[in-house]
Amino acid sequence: MMAKLLRLPYFTTVEGLTNEEVHALIERAEEFKHGEPSPKLDEPVYVTNMFFENSTRTHNSFAMAERKLGLQEITFDAGHSSVSKGESMYDTCLTMSAIGVNLAVIRDRANDYYRQLTTERPVNSQLDLGIVNAGDGSGQHPSQCLLDMMTIHEQFGHFDGLKVAIVGDITNSRVAKSNMQLLHRLGAQIYFAGPEYWFSHEFDAYGQYVQLDDILDQLDVLMLLRVQHERHDDQTEAQFDVQAYCDQYGINQARYDRLPDQAIICHPGPINRDVEIVSELVEAPKSFFYQQMQNGVFMRMAMLEAVMRGRHLGGLA
Repeated sequence: MMAKLLRLPYFTTVEGLTNEEVHALIERAEEFKHGEPSPKLDEPVYVTNMFFENSTRTHNSFAMAERKLGLQEITFDAGHSSVSKGESMYDTCLTMSAIGVNLAVIRDRANDYYRQLTTERPVNSQLDLGIVNAGDGSGQHPSQCLLDMMTIHEQFGHFDGLKVAIVGDITNSRVAKSNMQLLHRLGAQIYFAGPEYWFSHEFDAYGQYVQLDDILDQLDVLMLLRVQHERHDDQTEAQFDVQAYCDQYGINQARYDRLPDQAIICHPGPINRDVEIVSELVEAPKSFFYQQMQNGVFMRMAMLEAVMRGRHLGGLA
């Protein structure tokens, strides 16, 4: 039976998705992964990838997803665009819309940047772009969140009652925020671990702050977060000790061995080897980092298709 096909005008956050829609996206991504052909396009669909922050996985994963869907990419180089002259993101996107681009995949350092392009556009705006959020500051990362959900679903077939620990630089992580919201709603039991100065009590609504070593042997999913040095102030950076962090929170062989046999380790990347996890365990059997990157292509295909159908692009309905 074919997955339910979503139709969305934009894809900016997971917050507005129903549980049914999340499951539909997972099922559609799994169909693509298992060989379901991409929908036939009756007319060209043009997409641009506008990344104002560096990226390897997300940028190239979206590019591969676009090729598999038969989209035509219009190259955008943030460093050589008129943004360097002070042009606003809105006016940059207005240009892309005017020349015939249909979809814009965007990553930016500012939280909620997409509001000016979607719900808070100027009066009489002629902007007509399907916006797909590839990450906004420390706010949301919907594609990473959903590929994580796909990876967990492949392993367990459900979310209800799964014990999930999110470990590390939680305050600065858009992945952590997206995942805690969605996992909580899907019925998982969430724990937080890591340095207390990277934990905020606003997260108490989603889970419990614990000591990592107290729960390792109970976990189904261990989600490690990258230490985000670029988002730290000078004082935090000066106090950070790589070896101390790895000793207290990093996954070494002893901690790895304490995880149950069915448990999986996830990481959004890029991995700081020998910080969040020791290097020799990055590709160990319980580590699903490689699978996450594979699944990212298929989930992003499902997300892009949902916006294409929502905007009737390529003749899709």
